[in-house]
Amino acid sequence: MEARNVVYVDEFTDGILDPEKEMIKAVKDGGYIIANTAPGCWGPMLTPKLKGGHEVTKPVFVENAEVGDAVAIYIEDIQVTSIATASGKEKVIEGRYISDPFVAAKCPNCGTVYPETVIEGVGPDSIRCANCGADVVPFKFEHGYTMVLDKEENIGVTVGKEAAEKIAANGREYMRIPHNSAQNPAVTLAPHDLVGVISRMRPFLGQLGTLPSIKMPDSHNAGDFGTFLIGAEHEYAITKEELERHRTDGHMDINRVRKGAVVIAPVKVKGAGVYMGDMHAMQGDGEIAGHTTDVAGIVTLRVKVLKGLKIEGPILLPNFEDLPYLARPFTEEELEKAKKLANQWGADSLEKSYPLSFIGTGANLNEAVNNGLERAAKFLELPLPEVLNRATITGSIEIGRLPGVVTITFLVPVEILEKKGILDIVKKHYTKAEN
Repeated sequence: MEARNVVYVDEFTDGILDPEKEMIKAVKDGGYIIANTAPGCWGPMLTPKLKGGHEVTKPVFVENAEVGDAVAIYIEDIQVTSIATASGKEKVIEGRYISDPFVAAKCPNCGTVYPETVIEGVGPDSIRCANCGADVVPFKFEHGYTMVLDKEENIGVTVGKEAAEKIAANGREYMRIPHNSAQNPAVTLAPHDLVGVISRMRPFLGQLGTLPSIKMPDSHNAGDFGTFLIGAEHEYAITKEELERHRTDGHMDINRVRKGAVVIAPVKVKGAGVYMGDMHAMQGDGEIAGHTTDVAGIVTLRVKVLKGLKIEGPILLPNFEDLPYLARPFTEEELEKAKKLANQWGADSLEKSYPLSFIGTGANLNEAVNNGLERAAKFLELPLPEVLNRATITGSIEIGRLPGVVTITFLVPVEILEKKGILDIVKKHYTKAEN
């Protein structure tokens, strides 16, 4: 494929990230990817023929990206296009899947695996097996809501039964589901347990990263959801060792992965395979209900290959305002105060530093924290106890998603950043923010 300065993406996976498939397009090192993304989570969860919990864009080949490199992904813009969405706490319907309802749905009546579906009316039982007509989806809302959105005013409001059913009757249009998307609209079920709740919009990408080096369901490309693949009875089963070695943690659900932020992602296959999706209109830390407001949208990314920067998982450069208080770069006034105090006590020099956020994932929060701390220590070539101390007094640990995604953020000395070849990227990112 000829690499181009700008590529446009509006094609989606069937839920599987497959490094053996040819990538659809190629972008030049330093070029742009513009994508119309499909909603994640609930729509694919209600579409049994999809083999993952999401419907992400087909991956893009990045010129010059080789295994052992990293790719800096600059989030230039995120625009929500959906007018409405639906979400909520799910309940799993037994007998409608093999091992994992996100991956291997099965019709409880005719036994078809990954069945095609048809929509008949609206409401909880409206999505039926195209083969036998049975109620087929493996998920229902235990407590759900339909929300209308005003992207100009950055506000969302949950609506009642009448409005929810009106939206459900024309779900693809209200959700602005892209033409090539195969998912059933989440609004089809017309949930309305919450009415009149207001929330602020702050869109971000729940999925942004690079291809794992083994075939894997998209929503399971992380250390927490990926554990469901270990010893599974379906065709995408893997071992714990394979999960640890091959995943790239592209499914983060970290609300700081928004416009202006930078994700530095590992390259585990030639060309990296940058993909994205699962845009959310808003989400608090932890995504405590398991799901939030999935929306369609337009994303603009810029990519830059970082040669020889071998990392095991993503590193995030959040926007300045999203940094933990203790991890924010010091102002000139603060530096002067520090110099004065240091002089009083005979300190010869003061450290210069900038923040980094290391992503950690695991089966639970403890494992995720350990994973993030170990990744930080290994990458920075620092003793683990020193990383613990730095994260305690110059940073913070924050929950991205339950059960097991966290960010380990702390200030890193400029000498280490320079040695690793990322000082310019980090310094420009935060110098720009300060100005």
